[in-house]
Amino acid sequence: MNAGITITGSNFEQEVLKSSIPVLIDFWAPWCGPCRMVGPFIDQIADEYAGRVAVGKVNVDEESELAQQHSIVSIPALVLYKDGQIVGQRTGAAPKRDIEAMIKDYA
Repeated sequence: MNAGITITGSNFEQEVLKSSIPVLIDFWAPWCGPCRMVGPFIDQIADEYAGRVAVGKVNVDEESELAQQHSIVSIPALVLYKDGQIVGQRTGAAPKRDIEAMIKDYA
């Protein structure tokens, strides 16, 4: 199973802003219960949309500066980028169908 790309401050520009396909970023933390609920859906989407949508994960404990740049105050938070611009966001646990609805117009 594809767990997505680990996004860090050092690879953000290359993996997200310069990506030729949309990128869904999951801001999460290992201690976050709702994040653990959404995680398997994110992994499934990474597999099912491979080649059409890239999936990245940002551990907010390890990448607090990146989380601050995105004004992340609650997790899980999903941010969708296309052509280097934010085109969608949502906060909180969501069923897989809601996450797919967020990306369907861009996949």
